[in-house]
Amino acid sequence: MVQEYQSPVRVYKYPFELIMEAYVRRFPKCPLIPVLVDCQILSETHSDDGSVVVTERRCTIDIEIPRLLKRIAGLDYLYFIQKNTRNRRERTLDIRIHNETFSSRVLVREHCRYSVHPENENWTCYEQTASMDIKSFFGFESTAEKIVGKQYASNIKKGKEIIEYYLAEMEREGISFIPRWTAPALSTSTTSSSTTAIPVSTPRDAALSSPTELAGSPDDKLDADYIRRYLGDLTPMQESCLIRLRQWLQDGHKGKIPKDQHVLRFLRALDFNLDKAREFLCQSLTWRKQHQVDFLLDTWQRPQTLHDYFTGGWHHHDRDGRPLYVLRLGQMDTKGLVRALGEEVLLKQVLSLNEEGLRRCEENTRVFGRPVSCWTCLVDLEGLNMRHLWRPGIKALLRIIEVVEANYPETLGKLLIVRAPRVFPVLWTLVSPLIDENTRKKFLVYAGNDYQGAGGLVDYINNEYIPDFLGGDSLCDIPEGGLVPKCLYRTAEELESEEYKLLTDSIYKSASIFKGAPYEMLIEISEASSVITWDFDVSKGDVLFHLYHSRRAPQPQRRDTLGAHGIGSLGAVNAPLIDKSWVLGKDYSMVEKALVCREGESVQGSHITRWPGFYILQWRFHSSAACTASSLPRVDDVLASLQVSTHKCKIMYYTEVLASHDFRGSMTSLASSHSGFSQLSATTTSSGQSHASSTCSSQSHASSTLSR
Repeated sequence: MVQEYQSPVRVYKYPFELIMEAYVRRFPKCPLIPVLVDCQILSETHSDDGSVVVTERRCTIDIEIPRLLKRIAGLDYLYFIQKNTRNRRERTLDIRIHNETFSSRVLVREHCRYSVHPENENWTCYEQTASMDIKSFFGFESTAEKIVGKQYASNIKKGKEIIEYYLAEMEREGISFIPRWTAPALSTSTTSSSTTAIPVSTPRDAALSSPTELAGSPDDKLDADYIRRYLGDLTPMQESCLIRLRQWLQDGHKGKIPKDQHVLRFLRALDFNLDKAREFLCQSLTWRKQHQVDFLLDTWQRPQTLHDYFTGGWHHHDRDGRPLYVLRLGQMDTKGLVRALGEEVLLKQVLSLNEEGLRRCEENTRVFGRPVSCWTCLVDLEGLNMRHLWRPGIKALLRIIEVVEANYPETLGKLLIVRAPRVFPVLWTLVSPLIDENTRKKFLVYAGNDYQGAGGLVDYINNEYIPDFLGGDSLCDIPEGGLVPKCLYRTAEELESEEYKLLTDSIYKSASIFKGAPYEMLIEISEASSVITWDFDVSKGDVLFHLYHSRRAPQPQRRDTLGAHGIGSLGAVNAPLIDKSWVLGKDYSMVEKALVCREGESVQGSHITRWPGFYILQWRFHSSAACTASSLPRVDDVLASLQVSTHKCKIMYYTEVLASHDFRGSMTSLASSHSGFSQLSATTTSSGQSHASSTCSSQSHASSTLSR
């Protein structure tokens, strides 16, 4: 088994040379590292000009491991080889460590790097990564993994303490400045030792008295100070999971990298299980893009009925600075709202509340100077009765809970339920099975007047912010609700026709590509020089993308023919457009080279058409045994492949045709106006490129940076 660890970037607000002087003082022994018995220099080499020094050491470690393991191994100490490469000219120090003991059974590698901060040359960055490959360890593989993980976490914490300890020691000695390395004069012999510290009595360099808050970090890295300030206290392993998941998203999900707070929510919800968090987060990102959830707050207009009868609103904050949402559920006519608006409108309302909650959390993080990642909901159940247990209303509530649980994990800090009536246990029995266990632990229920006084709401909300209708001092301007007039009710046919619209009404379409059954889409072009644009995400598997042209109109096989062969129920298998009798190069031609698109990739491209006619966009299942571009699937082949293999790919796509008179040769007009990348990413850019020829093609992967 292989485990990987990565720490955030740590920033020392001291010049590189001072940090190096503090670093070398830890050898050969350090009082802060009692397990370090000794360090022996095995070799040391210098470049001709003395700018690069390579030092190799053998370190003796008295690591804390069970005595039984020491007895089995026949060793009292562990030995590690450390190779340091210090470049005085570039102002970097690379440290590479691997274990010498048990190397045939357990391979531990660690890489640490000191370098100059990219935004302030008088600051120093420190990064640390490690990997562990346990092949066999006398049957104690799990124990060895825990020991190495514990040691890694300890090293991260100790490393900072050690540097700060020696920096303080140097300050007591009057060492506050060390000059940078300069190339020796021609008459000067090559330097053979490290730069000597020069005590000075002048005040510390002005650059050292920098603001307490870090100005920024490189776009592709996370800084330790930033994590504490905006994300909270995390263990080294949790930091490692966050950084690795973010890097994986940057590599595999171009153009839709969410903010760190959002990534962290999924990790917390799944107990920092990296694989599960990655799976659920990717599904949520696809859902957000497919339904344009990122634009919901700016585009959705709430119906007047919601303004008048939805009894909820944002109201100040709780004692921990979390935004407070007040919902008078007992006063809300849930049946009337469902009958008048439909399930989809209520779902959009809840989604908009969650999106607004995310924004308010970011604002409160800035206001209070500490991480605020979730909000508190205060629910007043006075007036709750059997009318609220109307079956269609419960159905709508269960679906809303399911959507929120999947896409907004760890956004609820506390749910304070007050004035719960006797009918509440019935409602709770219906909805609680769909609520995550960690979320249920955040529920606090007060019956009658138990919410008043000590042990009640005042423990969580300042009295000045407790709503007046609950005996507090704050005027809460929330609609009083009441019964929705029946004249606003919609017919059952109208409600049924709009049911699940959020799942289908999207500019993006979903498709499954089975092995042996490509997915094809036809576009008819009447005017040459038109531009076909595409934007698709590969959510599962790898696909092969083609673009073909034909002057003849394809005659797709009728779907009922496929159904007669028993695969009509598969829905995702669309009717073939390219006839099996067609010959590539004669009846149709390939106008785009085959493009392999990997799982997780977001692909945008365009094609300037040379001829009018029929263009076919084709996605094929891609594997080492995939069909060649010229092979044509027969119905029998499709059936056979579906019977012997359950392999399939999934894509979500959008296409658009730009007329030639709108295009006018402008490169910028090739960018799809509907290309939707997540606004959870602070800055997202995409580009399209083209070549004015018959085989012109373009593909651009959106790149994104995370804002602080």
